[in-house]
Amino acid sequence: MQLYKSRGFGDFFQDTFAFLKLNGKHFFKHYLTINGIFLIFLMVMMYFFTKFYTDVIFGGLMQDNPTVIDDYMNDNAGLFIILFIVFFIIALIAGVISYSYVPIYLKLYAKEQNTAFGTSELVSEYKSNIGKIFIFLLCALLLAIPLVIALGIGMFILVITIVGMLLVPVLIGAFSLFYNMSLMEYLEKKRGIWDSFGYAWTLLTSKFWPAVGSVGLFFLMSYIVQGIFSMIPYIFGVASLFTTIESGNPDPEQIGYTMMIVMLAIFFLSFLAGAILGVIVQLNQGIIFYSLKEENENINTKSVIDQIGSGE
Repeated sequence: MQLYKSRGFGDFFQDTFAFLKLNGKHFFKHYLTINGIFLIFLMVMMYFFTKFYTDVIFGGLMQDNPTVIDDYMNDNAGLFIILFIVFFIIALIAGVISYSYVPIYLKLYAKEQNTAFGTSELVSEYKSNIGKIFIFLLCALLLAIPLVIALGIGMFILVITIVGMLLVPVLIGAFSLFYNMSLMEYLEKKRGIWDSFGYAWTLLTSKFWPAVGSVGLFFLMSYIVQGIFSMIPYIFGVASLFTTIESGNPDPEQIGYTMMIVMLAIFFLSFLAGAILGVIVQLNQGIIFYSLKEENENINTKSVIDQIGSGE
């Protein structure tokens, strides 16, 4: 599938799903290979946090003990601080690696014009760009200060009206697309970090509504799908809980166990669905990036002309 190609609003959708149809197995296989260990670690950590929530908080409510949370936190303050620091560091590393996956994958795909690369090539690309990735992260955080303020004001204005609420995904899409295109351009190694941000803004404004509208709808669809995955175990859990209560003399431990299973199921499904849907949204942004880059630089057109010239 050709990445450097001029596209319209409908093409952004069609080519995203076409890419997944053609290369989805390869795409997700290597995503899980590279990110799997971090995803598993985060889920294990969240398991213990969820267990704490059900054992301590829910148990305190069942025992009518309002100080149970404070008592537990005072007795285990050091452990919680250590766990929080470890969780934060792992989550940061996992977030950076996951966020960089689609830009690096598409960079190799555009270079090879196919999926003739594997985990070793992806890891090598990560290693060669690790410095750029963290420079981008630092500069993105600095730039995020005014952008988040502007985003917050814009979202506040939109949510106070019913019609405006429908535009919130579009606003979030514009913010996300700007950052993702900046990273993708920076990894091309042809521009500096601030020039990459400027170039991404140029691309974003060149075809604003089709590009941002596509990303906004992908965000909206991902929220809906993730919500459905979250509701499935919740419905079964609540049904089981009501059945237990209606049976008479409910066992507090059994209720706590049911709640823990429900919360774990909700978290695991939401977490996995969120991770998969997140990279699909990023893939859509990557398709948009290469499309807008082609319209701005005529990369594929020039390549075709050069090939015709070399064959004469």
